[in-house]
Amino acid sequence: MTRVWKWNRPVTVREVLEDLQRERTIAYTTVMTVLDNLHQKGWVRREAEGRAYRYEAVSTRAAYAAALMNEAWSRSDNAAAALVAFFGMMSDEQRQALRDAVRMVEGGTEVPAPGPEEQPAEQPAEQPAEEPAEDSSEVPEVMGEVPDTAEAADTGDENPDSAPGGRGR
Repeated sequence: MTRVWKWNRPVTVREVLEDLQRERTIAYTTVMTVLDNLHQKGWVRREAEGRAYRYEAVSTRAAYAAALMNEAWSRSDNAAAALVAFFGMMSDEQRQALRDAVRMVEGGTEVPAPGPEEQPAEQPAEQPAEEPAEDSSEVPEVMGEVPDTAEAADTGDENPDSAPGGRGR
């Protein structure tokens, strides 16, 4: 998902593969399997383009993070205590970001675009798309099942016909 979110545009398996191969050896079928799994779980949508698919994130990374926080907070039997404990774990920078966010929500202003330090380090040669408006209602309910990156599922040259654990499909 990190690669798909980073580019913020529809990507092919080949593009993700080539980007990952800058860091390490990985099989085409591994990347294809991960993107297919993300599609089946509702995290990406895909459109056929010739004999390949282009995959695009259904939701933004920020909406995903917000849904995770909301899910964790809603499971607490003492919401105030959970928030106090969470705030206690935050850095000064994170607390300032929280104060800024509260001001934006209360003032009805839009969330600013990410700063240079929050932008991806590298983007493919193609032009990046504009980031869509964030809507946490689009985030699927399979939060705990989604790997943070396609890299998380790298097991080398795995057989795409095998399920995790080698049990087959």
